[in-house]
Amino acid sequence: MRISTILDHIDTGHMALPEFQRGYVWNRDQVRGLFDSMYRRHPVGGLLVWATQSEKAAARGDGVVAPGVVKLLLDGQQRITSLYGVARGKPPKFFDGNERAFTGLMFHVGDEVFEFYQPVKMKGDPMWIDVSELMRGGSDGLEEMIERISQHPDVGMKAMRFAGRLSRVLGVLDIDLHIEEVTGEDKTLDVVVDIFNRVNSGGTKLSKGDLALAKICSDWPAARDEMKAKLKEWEEAGYHFNLDWMLRSVNTVLTGEAKFQYLHNKSAEDVQDAMKRANRQIDNCLNMIAGRLGLDHNRVIFARFAIPVMVRYLDQKHGRLSEVERDKLLFWFAQAGMWGRYSGSTETYIDKDLEALEGEGAGAEQLIDQLRLWHGALRVQPDHFTGWSLGARFYPVLYMITRMGQARDWGTGLELRANLLGKMSALEVHHIFPKSQLYKCEYARSEVNALANFCFLTKDTNLDISNRLPEEYFPDIEQNYPGALASQWIPMDPDLWRISRFRDFLEARKVLLANEVNLRMEELLHGDNQWIEGPASEVAAPTMVGGGITSEEEEQELMALNEWITQQGLASGELSFDFTHPESGEQRAIFDLAWPHGLQEELTQPVAVLLNEGPEVLAVASEAGYRFFTSVDRFREYVRREVQTEAEA
Repeated sequence: MRISTILDHIDTGHMALPEFQRGYVWNRDQVRGLFDSMYRRHPVGGLLVWATQSEKAAARGDGVVAPGVVKLLLDGQQRITSLYGVARGKPPKFFDGNERAFTGLMFHVGDEVFEFYQPVKMKGDPMWIDVSELMRGGSDGLEEMIERISQHPDVGMKAMRFAGRLSRVLGVLDIDLHIEEVTGEDKTLDVVVDIFNRVNSGGTKLSKGDLALAKICSDWPAARDEMKAKLKEWEEAGYHFNLDWMLRSVNTVLTGEAKFQYLHNKSAEDVQDAMKRANRQIDNCLNMIAGRLGLDHNRVIFARFAIPVMVRYLDQKHGRLSEVERDKLLFWFAQAGMWGRYSGSTETYIDKDLEALEGEGAGAEQLIDQLRLWHGALRVQPDHFTGWSLGARFYPVLYMITRMGQARDWGTGLELRANLLGKMSALEVHHIFPKSQLYKCEYARSEVNALANFCFLTKDTNLDISNRLPEEYFPDIEQNYPGALASQWIPMDPDLWRISRFRDFLEARKVLLANEVNLRMEELLHGDNQWIEGPASEVAAPTMVGGGITSEEEEQELMALNEWITQQGLASGELSFDFTHPESGEQRAIFDLAWPHGLQEELTQPVAVLLNEGPEVLAVASEAGYRFFTSVDRFREYVRREVQTEAEA
């Protein structure tokens, strides 16, 4: 079928994009490469479509699907979207992506190259032709463009040659693309999605959540947009969740199960109702977690897969919990995060915890019982603060006790309770003993970035202290704000403030931190301390955890990289990924930025970015089958060369 006819079919609604397809992910280099290949009449591959009745077709976007048989693109979305965007000068109705990828494509009639518009280089140069203008004008526009070029004094005898080149560019619309059709009554959505995944072996495979959402959208087309709007609302509040995570809560509310397959037979009305209930209870959960525990932004929500379980519980209770019930539920949430309850087989543990909510008398206490049976004693020991880096499992715990208790800022004397100072931009990690001073004394990186060397201060205070040693600035703080040091669990023996006693300082502070966590956990239990009582011998001291983000600068660099990834239409990675033993949940290492299911989910090997890490962390990543990169530039190059060039879907 001629490309021009295909584009007409998109305009009339006879060809569309199935709801389960993801958005447009090509970049300008890929668009330029496509047009260069087609100009030279190189093969660019055919299309695969699903021919089905329009009433059964769940198509993306707000375009009208034509009555009768409609053809849904299974393979060729990126090529056809690029061709449509350039030829029409605007994206198709089903478009979801960055239209700048195909806006402003130019062709140089002399050099026969395609490039995107650059004002300094191209403005006023008649050799550069706007490809969209040429294609929108058709044959009449071609004649006008040839005449305009011919009038330029530098063209002269080359006019006829240039006219032929412009005709060749316009002739791209007359190229025939082979179309293969998937048809038949037996081609259900399940079958078609399986075909899609097989054909797009170089593209982005659909996850189980995508398939469940595709089925939902076939009956309720607005589902994806409504979910994205809610995700955007949470993002603006500082919480970055994805569709799969949100759908998990919808699933638990509606089915009481973790696996998405239980959603498949639910009606659109059921799903709509469940989504409203789930969203309401997610909001309740986030408010409870932020208001009572102080965990008020994305970086410190360390048990996010516990939230679908909490949502189920709150929905059963219609959102009404007594203060004791609420606090015990939050105790369970915090403990699930501390011990990595959901770091292994997520669905398995969600299902086990959902079972604890069924039957007479089920509730938060049953969840705590199950956690105790799985992990053992729930009392925190000093050695649990042996971890290091911003990604350590107990980093959110340190933030939590700072927000829950009477911790005070060292520059203002004000309490750092929840809702007082806003998000992390206002509350920063402070190295008590400055990094530069510790490195001068040849302390190891793991010691420099030990959790016991962290506290939280306002940005102004952090800047004011700069790289002074505690023995210099601690006396001033104690004089100006008596008790402020102790409020942040600082050992008050001045001898421990000397850099030569740094290791002793860490050991002493770990004891104070553990005592504070246990005190706050006891508060949540309202005196019912049966779950945290028990001898210390029940808890094995953790091994030293390697890896992780060790500075605000490193964190900002990784966040910028993650944002770039999402701009390419790929799934965002997990910052400070908690890599654990799949069965025991034991934390083995922290990867700075990771895609545990690959950049193309469930299709490519796991990927990680590991900046400034030692050989031990790299060995763990390699042993686990991760493809890892130790520089941002090399990772970007990998994405461009090996992912985006194969992302034709």
